[in-house]
Amino acid sequence: MRWERIQKARERRDWRSRRKVFGTAERPRLTVFRSSRHIYAQVIDDVAGVTLAAASTRGRTLRDQVARGGNKQAAEMVGTALAKEALGVGIKCVCFDRNGYRYHGRVRALAEAARKAGLVF
Repeated sequence: MRWERIQKARERRDWRSRRKVFGTAERPRLTVFRSSRHIYAQVIDDVAGVTLAAASTRGRTLRDQVARGGNKQAAEMVGTALAKEALGVGIKCVCFDRNGYRYHGRVRALAEAARKAGLVF
């Protein structure tokens, strides 16, 4: 019961921020999802409805490098991997969608690592 309330509150925050954040082909949306054990990030073109780049702690490239997926170090690795993949596809500028989560902890670590690796928000 309590978990459902928490999830509904996050969804409300997500809807509120998604009214303002929209990904285009020139500037796709970088969205983050975090669970207790893993963190996932995608670069999405909302006009075409396609995912252009993705990285997570469960992906093949990071699965062996990450001892535990639910911490800041893992989030930094995901941010760096996502930025490298996005730059490889030709994406330099994105708009950040925190997906209803607060901008601190793992979400902030992922965003700052992506910025350091070359993505512009």
